[in-house]
Amino acid sequence: MSLLRFIIVAIFSSLLLAGCSFVDRWVYRPDINQGNYITQESVDKLKVGQTKEQVVFIMGSPMLTSLFGDDIWYYVFRQNPQHGYPKQITYTIIFDDSGKVADIKRAASDNVSLDDME
Repeated sequence: MSLLRFIIVAIFSSLLLAGCSFVDRWVYRPDINQGNYITQESVDKLKVGQTKEQVVFIMGSPMLTSLFGDDIWYYVFRQNPQHGYPKQITYTIIFDDSGKVADIKRAASDNVSLDDME
């Protein structure tokens, strides 16, 4: 009788410990968005030739600026969904000597679009 009780307790314990991996999908985890919240609408408004003030009005303050001057601004948007993999989009805005946008570059992890992140 004690062997049967031991087997039942052992099976029950192993199910409880293994159950943690199955229950993980049911546990609530909030989406975590970090950085500059960038929308496709605001990116579409960016144009070469705009001033720094116009860029700040459209995109907000940059997350990072260049260490060697104020001519490169970085806008980073990182999203960590509930049970998925983190995604990140970085926009690099390069200004010329007169303070106008010379180039806009986009880098994304896993070729993600802004619509996929929302």
